[in-house]
Amino acid sequence: MATSSRPFSIPWYWYALLAFFDVQGNYLYNASYYFTSMTSVALLDCWSIGWVILFTWIFLGTKYSVFQFLGAAVCGTGLCLVLLSDSNVGGEGGSNPLLGDMLVIGGTFFFALSNVAEENCVKKNCGFEVLAMLGLFGMLFSLIEIAITERKNLEAVTWSTELILTFVGYTVGFFIFYSITPLILKSSGSTLYNLSLLTADMWAVLIRVFFYHQKVDWLYYISFSIVGVGLFIYSKSEKNPDPSPEPEKGNPGPQYQLVHEQSIETPSASL
Repeated sequence: MATSSRPFSIPWYWYALLAFFDVQGNYLYNASYYFTSMTSVALLDCWSIGWVILFTWIFLGTKYSVFQFLGAAVCGTGLCLVLLSDSNVGGEGGSNPLLGDMLVIGGTFFFALSNVAEENCVKKNCGFEVLAMLGLFGMLFSLIEIAITERKNLEAVTWSTELILTFVGYTVGFFIFYSITPLILKSSGSTLYNLSLLTADMWAVLIRVFFYHQKVDWLYYISFSIVGVGLFIYSKSEKNPDPSPEPEKGNPGPQYQLVHEQSIETPSASL
């Protein structure tokens, strides 16, 4: 009785690179909370949309319309107002808001690389394999990075029931988040995926105002409005940025002729 093992359809080092991008994005993103406000982090994560558009165009060949680029540019204008606001905020904005903002933008860069790479992987392979390999290599990279950069901070932590429950809730939330991500990337793509994450911005502002009782700079509201306009322009453009051309009546396109020719040649080749 012959047995055969199913090899990975994607080399392991691509999964390792995907995990490395994801770990670096999470590290920079979480580190930014030391220096800037939660509202700035929530708004500046919109930067990932611009990176995703750029990377999908370069690596996946996705085509976008002029209105989609215009919408992304308007979002970028709104994000610049966040940087301008954080250059003048006081203690509530964090110890070093501009440094925190740069960390967020760096995190979005790695997150965009991770999202585009994961989209490519899940469309070529089973999502369960992608999740398993991402979790395996992600854990290894995380342990190495903790040992190098966060060991002293981890030793200084005073553990309590509240803190443990917070970590448990954070872990459960991210487990659900990462479990759903491949399904969205496979069905909708990384651009729409990052656009859908922008709904977190509204919750961030509400939590900061009503739970932490912090004041939000007036430029945040203008920035949020401009970002909303940019998203509206983007969403009202083409739903499918790179549609396949439909054959004309009685005159199929070249790609349909190629498929038809291949289907004719295959039986003869097998004979």
